[in-house]
Amino acid sequence: MNTLLRLICLAGMSLASAAAAASAITVQVNDSSGKPLADVVVTAEPDGGAPLPKPLKPAEIEQRGLRFLPLVSVIQTGSRVSFPNNDKVKHHIYSFSPAKKFDQKLYSGVAAAPQVFDKAGIVVLGCNIHDRMLAYIKVADTPFFAKTDAAGVARIELPAAGKYTLSSWHFNMAGGAVEQAVAVKAGEGATAASVKLTMKPPAPDPDSPGAPY
Repeated sequence: MNTLLRLICLAGMSLASAAAAASAITVQVNDSSGKPLADVVVTAEPDGGAPLPKPLKPAEIEQRGLRFLPLVSVIQTGSRVSFPNNDKVKHHIYSFSPAKKFDQKLYSGVAAAPQVFDKAGIVVLGCNIHDRMLAYIKVADTPFFAKTDAAGVARIELPAAGKYTLSSWHFNMAGGAVEQAVAVKAGEGATAASVKLTMKPPAPDPDSPGAPY
């Protein structure tokens, strides 16, 4: 076997080995009555305290229709988030949260510089001009995370099988994030987990008839 062919075979074996080691977990999140919950942030942290990779993918939260979009974001510690204003009016966005305090004065377009979120925690965004505008950022140390869809399902791709601690958080839940230990298996199928969260009474819809601006 010549050298080039040997290298190709070794590379193929390495990729196959990595694919076999990689795994995933799917998490079904419901409220206490069994209703699926959307916009739940689920993070997975490997046991053992091994150093975590830092891909630090940038994120964007736009302002459109006098709303922050998306309502809920999840990023890794150290990531940058930009806040383009796509409304015809100016916004003054801010956060008083301990994990990230900042204040961006009135602006429109993309004039505001991105913010770096260098501390894990929950960040609540508001607008000093439009009080009903709110958004939430979950800043996590781990890069392994996902957000549930309308069916209450989140899928997290993982680099390897093993033991992980899952943490599930929703901005309107009662109490802090719910944690559970999960043993993730290698193979083609994703390991399944389920979580139930106790929610607070829903806040009034600001867009409902008669709601104050």
